[in-house]
Amino acid sequence: MSILPHGGRLVNRTLAGEELEAALEKARSLEKIRIEPWEVWDLFLIATGGYSPLEGFVDRKNYLSVMDRMELEDGTLYAIPIVLSASDETASKLAAQGEAAIVDGSDNILATIEIVDIFDREKEREARAVFRTTDEKHPGVARIYKGGDKCVAGPIRFIGEGFQVPFSGYPATPEATRNEIERKGWDTCVAFQTRNPVHRAHEYLQKCAMEMVDGLLLHPIVGEIKEGDIPAEVRMRCYEVLIENYYPKDRVILGVLPAPMRYAGPREAIHHAIMRQNYGCTHIIIGRDHAGVGNYYGTFDAQRIFDEIDRSKLLIQPLFFDHAFFCKRCGQMATVKTCPHGAEHRIFLSGTKVREKLRNGEDLPPEFTRREVAEILKEYYRGLQNG
Repeated sequence: MSILPHGGRLVNRTLAGEELEAALEKARSLEKIRIEPWEVWDLFLIATGGYSPLEGFVDRKNYLSVMDRMELEDGTLYAIPIVLSASDETASKLAAQGEAAIVDGSDNILATIEIVDIFDREKEREARAVFRTTDEKHPGVARIYKGGDKCVAGPIRFIGEGFQVPFSGYPATPEATRNEIERKGWDTCVAFQTRNPVHRAHEYLQKCAMEMVDGLLLHPIVGEIKEGDIPAEVRMRCYEVLIENYYPKDRVILGVLPAPMRYAGPREAIHHAIMRQNYGCTHIIIGRDHAGVGNYYGTFDAQRIFDEIDRSKLLIQPLFFDHAFFCKRCGQMATVKTCPHGAEHRIFLSGTKVREKLRNGEDLPPEFTRREVAEILKEYYRGLQNG
């Protein structure tokens, strides 16, 4: 029995057939809103139900409600306001319009929007609420400040001219992923969110969780990421080789989440949980510094935030895990909850240390990552140096 989507219904705002052709023809005569690269992924997830129950970009009332109370106006739990930004110039042209076309940087028509509201974007207030900082060095805050000063709200209809769903062959929409979970006959499924290659600590958390449920959805972000993160193409090769060699294939689904990474820490943990419920998962792993960046959040703030919400408003169950590592004394993976030995016996490499070793062509310890994954990463970093 599959879990209900957030809000009780899986939204579908995509067009097809004659309806698509008519909408595209009409859209060519409408005023245009040029969308930012990360907003393209928001648009796709609204259209395909990843952001259910949203049917479009939020209006001012919902914008303020989500920022201040982590709820939509109707009381539905929601952690991050999904907005469509626009310049003052664009907004002024739209003031008397009932509908507009949403286009990408190449003027491909991605969608139409039925305009119900145009309002000022309160950038500092949004940054403080969502990211707990107004520091422009934070990648999520920088995006807010880079965007337009106005927001255009309303339900959308997705056309997708020139749009390509990433990584064809892997389920990318809630409907496709739910179908795959149903095909496998799983009643329970745990999601693992990642924007990085999976190392041994991640593998340990996933396999612990797999002891409790029917299957695992390995669900990497393949939308907009920050500079310095490893590209999705490289990460997907790492996931594929890991599943091929170290996982029971009938108990794992490798899907993709075409979402922008916001680096919003605690709020994004809730956001990720909502999305994974929409994708059909009954559980989600929330580990150390989930969706964090730099030193903006406490190590376990993303777990604590689940105690601050009304959990009855979220059907998916979070599974909280402590910091995992390989202990040389134990001779196995462990966490501080299971290992009595000191830090000198534990193998943990920071992301900075991993990148340094890879840039220098050094091997990563087998206790840290699988050999096959390390080889793919070494090849990628060699290419960077030779390119």
